[in-house]
Amino acid sequence: MGHEDKGHFAAKHQNKKIDKTIAEKIQALADDNCLTCSAAHRAGKALNVSPSEIGVQTDLLEYQITECQLGLYGFSDGEKKINPNIEISPDLNEQLDKAAENDRISCLECWNIAKNLKMKRIDVSSACEKKNIKIKPCQLGAF
Repeated sequence: MGHEDKGHFAAKHQNKKIDKTIAEKIQALADDNCLTCSAAHRAGKALNVSPSEIGVQTDLLEYQITECQLGLYGFSDGEKKINPNIEISPDLNEQLDKAAENDRISCLECWNIAKNLKMKRIDVSSACEKKNIKIKPCQLGAF
């Protein structure tokens, strides 16, 4: 769900309830009902819960997740923060070709590739953009 769904994020989770502990952590890290991707992942680590559970709880609070660490969404100008003109190294090209199925790759797999190749996550997503590989699903459930 995107910014146009703001105020209706909880509708994705009809059988879920707000967890007070998680909600308090999200509220402490949020600014103006927005939680950055980075802060969401920090919250998950601090509470020993999955990123997807942080995403669900963020939705239940009707908070928006912003500043995707892959540069795909949540920036004030509404634009992606990727470089579609990136030069793709042979190692990255090989990893993406190996990991992508039907021109798709998960957010988590992008993170893993970045870690394995000791590169920035945004460079991996930029390469995906250039290669027309769609990144989905998001670890937080934002897309």
